[in-house]
Amino acid sequence: MLEIFSITTPIFLLIGVGYLAMLGRIVTREQVQGIGTFVLYCALPALVIRALTQNPLEEVFNPQYLLAYGIGSVLVFGFALLVTLHLQQQSLGAGAIHALGMAASNSGFVGYPVAAMVMGSPAAVFLALNMLIENLLIIPGALILAEAGRQSGSGFRDALQQTTLRLVRNPILIGLMVGVVISASEMALPGPVMVAIDMLASAAPPAALFVIGASLFGLQVRGMAGDVGQIVLGKLVLHPLVVLGVFLLMPDMDPTLLAGALLFACAPMISIYPIIGQRYDLGGISAAALMIATLSSFVTISLVIWLMTHFGLLPIA
Repeated sequence: MLEIFSITTPIFLLIGVGYLAMLGRIVTREQVQGIGTFVLYCALPALVIRALTQNPLEEVFNPQYLLAYGIGSVLVFGFALLVTLHLQQQSLGAGAIHALGMAASNSGFVGYPVAAMVMGSPAAVFLALNMLIENLLIIPGALILAEAGRQSGSGFRDALQQTTLRLVRNPILIGLMVGVVISASEMALPGPVMVAIDMLASAAPPAALFVIGASLFGLQVRGMAGDVGQIVLGKLVLHPLVVLGVFLLMPDMDPTLLAGALLFACAPMISIYPIIGQRYDLGGISAAALMIATLSSFVTISLVIWLMTHFGLLPIA
């Protein structure tokens, strides 16, 4: 187990550095937002481009992974909606935000750094696949449902159009498209360009973890134990279990794909979750859920890595 903590501890130490930097007023929230923008618009797209250009397309766009992880995430999303709407009698907007928190992992800022430490270069491939599922399926679905719960008619149509426009401008998806074009055309990028892409990609994990830690500073949990606990358990426990179940049902399941899927499913929810929740009057619940899930994931991720090592999915010395 000490070997497992030697992998996960540096990751959460970097998160702690970000938190302490905010606590000590070394950086401001605006500066942290700038670092987050750099990660989102420069480092992560470069990471995706590097993954796509260094691996054959048939290895990157794995239909089995996309299908299994996508089904698992949609099942958790649907379960969260069912519980929130029918058992708890909450609004469609609340159900959509709860479902988003339980089914959309923070693949870029937490999932990838963890997977990179554990699996090495294949982690970038899993990042590209997960970004497709989250940015084309889970996040747009949640936004459309949340907007439908708040308004109808032209307002809903406007929300659908705006969501589509956001997807077109999404830097991760732009990086995916650029990487696919380069890989499919078998184009060889100049050496200096590849070095620059590699440098940007290498900056993604530490900068992302720093941003997560700094973003946690100032978040509070007050009187929201029920909803927050439900979202956190759904994300850190239910989501990985459902993804595991779907992968085990797939014929000729590749253990490497299963290991990668579990590492990403174990990550807490997306970092912009409180921002989205605030739009639908759920900012406090979503911020509290993000904080608790991120802190708790140190234990749950370490436990999952230990279990996968025990069962031979991860060869850790």
